[in-house]
Amino acid sequence: MLTKTTVMKYYNCLLALPIVCLLSGTISAQAPNFIGVKGGLSIPNLTSGSNNQNPLSNGFSSRTGPDFGIFGEHFFNNWFSLQFEVDYSAQGGKHNGLQAITDPFGSNPPYFYANFKNQARLNYLLLPILAKGTLPLAEKWEFFMDAGVFAGFLLSAKIVSSGMSPIYADPKGQEEVDSNAVNFDNTQNIKSSIHSFNLGFAGSVGFAYMCGHGKIFIEAGGNYGFINIQKYAADGTNYTGAATIHIGYQMAIICKKKKT
Repeated sequence: MLTKTTVMKYYNCLLALPIVCLLSGTISAQAPNFIGVKGGLSIPNLTSGSNNQNPLSNGFSSRTGPDFGIFGEHFFNNWFSLQFEVDYSAQGGKHNGLQAITDPFGSNPPYFYANFKNQARLNYLLLPILAKGTLPLAEKWEFFMDAGVFAGFLLSAKIVSSGMSPIYADPKGQEEVDSNAVNFDNTQNIKSSIHSFNLGFAGSVGFAYMCGHGKIFIEAGGNYGFINIQKYAADGTNYTGAATIHIGYQMAIICKKKKT
């Protein structure tokens, strides 16, 4: 069985590879390496498994949040490089409108419904390792694409809700259980019910413009987590994922081959 400890051992080996390359004597003469920063927008959503029938974790739509980070890039030749990043990534999703709530009366059925706004705000530290291909275009312009894996560590998890609504017994809101409007304005910390570790896929495509000893770039991409983030079966099944768009700048560092 593939455990979190085993995954992290393999991941740490991959993370050390660019550092070994930078410090070793196998770097070709005048091989370019870069460090950089980027920032932009995350448009995350929470998806549920195909067999998930839990209304609490179904029907999420996308929200928006910040996404930014720092990275290093090592070129093995003129077109192939390895990029490793440390990113802050907003994840989660939202339910707006009529939606399931846990039973407020302590009776059956197990779910009731109300009409309000509800947002799951999950924030992660992501550590992607990306294989990257670069294709020169017109003078000073490049096209690039990258793909790889990430390890994710949960920083915070909150449910932020607002609005007032009667309570309904059915998902169409036709049978009122309590006609008195209930206030749903609340912020709830749910970090203890979310797995602290995630593993997934990330990738992007973009264009870069050579500017002095660096590059200005814009990219669009996304990420998707492979691990169900919910700790408890009663909360259903959810997987993180986000579309992203960034602008950034990277600065060249020239590493000369060691003399033998």
